Amino acid sequence: MNILSSKTIHSWKRISLVEEHVELPNGQNITHTTIVHPGAAVILPITQSGDILLINQYRPSLKKWLLELPAGTIEENETPEVCAQRELEEETGYQAGRFTSLGQVTPLAGFCDEIQHLFVANDLALRNQRQCDDDEVIEVLTLSVEELEQKIIDGEISDTKTIACLGKARLCGYI
Repeated sequence: MNILSSKTIHSWKRISLVEEHVELPNGQNITHTTIVHPGAAVILPITQSGDILLINQYRPSLKKWLLELPAGTIEENETPEVCAQRELEEETGYQAGRFTSLGQVTPLAGFCDEIQHLFVANDLALRNQRQCDDDEVIEVLTLSVEELEQKIIDGEISDTKTIACLGKARLCGYI
């Protein structure tokens, strides 16, 4: 793809809305708008007993609570694993002795360049009070894998990053 021109329409935090005039691989010229995102880390924290730590977070965009895995946006000069470590501790108060990468997913490829880096976190230890961002309202809870999967089946968990990370962990034999 050849970018003919590009302009930023709006920026907020580390996310931008960018309009580009591009030439596609087939030679056709189009205008395409992309949400430019620095990427994120998604963490599947597995307790010593095999249960999963989740967060119940109020999401103003949806105007409702969302049951999901801990996750967050990668900060400038931060690796995905360092982001995973930071977000796990900020959102749950837990640290992990071991992080294992499950690879990446692209959640919104039609209009966003975000890449989500998936991790399994093991050897958990509660270290301190949570340090949530000002715009985060979060409750921490623990579910068995079976309870978590039933909530997905029942539609109580609809968060795609949670479903993708859990599915990848299961396929890879981590749960």
